[in-house]
Amino acid sequence: MAYIDIPREITYQEIVENNYNLSSNAHKKLLMKNANFKTLGELLDRELMRSDLGVEVGSFAYVKKSPFYFMRSKALQAHSFLPETTSESVLCILPQSFVNVDLKKGDVIISKDSNIGEVVILEKDYPNTMLSGAMYKLPISQHKYYALAFIKHKVFREQLDFIVPKGATIRHAKQLFLNCKIPFPNYNSVQTIAFIETLTQSIIAKERLIKERHAKIFEMIESELTYNQKSDSFTYSYPTFAELQKSSRLDTGIYCEEFKKIDFLIKNYKNGVFYIDENHIKSGSTPKTRFIGKEEYLKHQWLTPSHCSDYGIIKEVERINFIGNANLIRDCILFINRGQGRDCGKSIFYNLNDLGFGHHNQGMYRIFNYPKYLMLFMLCFLNTGFMRTYCTYLSLGSKMKELKIEHFLQIPFPNFPIELQEQITKLYHNPNAKVEYKNLNLENFKTQDNEFCEIAGIYELDKSIKTLKSILNSAIDDIVNDREVKIKF
Repeated sequence: MAYIDIPREITYQEIVENNYNLSSNAHKKLLMKNANFKTLGELLDRELMRSDLGVEVGSFAYVKKSPFYFMRSKALQAHSFLPETTSESVLCILPQSFVNVDLKKGDVIISKDSNIGEVVILEKDYPNTMLSGAMYKLPISQHKYYALAFIKHKVFREQLDFIVPKGATIRHAKQLFLNCKIPFPNYNSVQTIAFIETLTQSIIAKERLIKERHAKIFEMIESELTYNQKSDSFTYSYPTFAELQKSSRLDTGIYCEEFKKIDFLIKNYKNGVFYIDENHIKSGSTPKTRFIGKEEYLKHQWLTPSHCSDYGIIKEVERINFIGNANLIRDCILFINRGQGRDCGKSIFYNLNDLGFGHHNQGMYRIFNYPKYLMLFMLCFLNTGFMRTYCTYLSLGSKMKELKIEHFLQIPFPNFPIELQEQITKLYHNPNAKVEYKNLNLENFKTQDNEFCEIAGIYELDKSIKTLKSILNSAIDDIVNDREVKIKF
């Protein structure tokens, strides 16, 4: 639903009232039937101070390794309530450039520049990490999760969009986000606020667990490889002419010490390695005649590299209608084959039972006709940190990196015992983890939800998050339009 009205015509009196401003942006109006609201500024414990704002350090302070970190606004993403900490969003900086802002678990961080109004909450303490000058740490304690849910919602973003001047390149919201309205329920207010906060806290807890499961998978894979090596030891040497002839590549990535060390670690595993069968990997395509959108009535799921997260899940749902046949017609895993270097090889699971027929573009390859546990193991393996580095070196290209099918066929996968593969993949996908939200209420939700979270894999946690976000957005829409919220999961 759109919450902003752009009038088709305006009167002379309205032009005068807007200081003769003819910009359509100046005449937009907020469509909010609920008059019971507070501004974000009114919900804060105190007025914002300069110490709440981050500090710019300048690119001269960026270094490859350091115990001090600089968080950029890129860490704040629309699909997540938690910061996305990647090599691009959190940078190492010189110790002398560090300014301590005391980032603690539960702090709410909002962006005032570029991706204005984007917000996250910290899931843990971030010692030795500072904020960029594009972000504020909000001093808010009362109704924190209620406010967070609304700031994350479309109604807040659309308000901010029309009160912030359009910039030539980067937009700057200054402190204008404090003027955005956050409506409160007029019906059954205490339970409704508790409902919104319960949903928000559950989503945040699951996003935190996804990070923890992902880290555990990485730890198990790295440990098995490290402690089960053959007797051979790694020695680095420069490439020979025969090696250059064999690879037909003069770029230095696959000849560097770090790449060769990872390659040795995998190939020196005591149980050997296996490779993808060339008959079980196919490319995708972009239909010539198509309609892509978020509307649920569109027939197929649509997947491109931009839909994939670092944790092997679909971070944004889009659908497609097109002329032709769908290429996602069975369970499979999808590998990204182009993008930034670390994106190449990143993988997600396509579950036909949940998603139905779908279609992916040429930016991904699909792997199929393997046992599910083996496909999921390959996914978990490729999404580890050291394999992101491996694929970066293996990829070709200067700006847009790419891995062709022939490169994926060269990637060695360690032949872990089946029992261990199943243990690892269970952290990603556990089909036994189920919860029936329709049978829950405010009294028993947390107990049942916690039991589900104890055994759920990354895939199930993400599936639950998408369900709860849908319920949350519907409830917020009811509050904005002054309708009674049905407290039903």
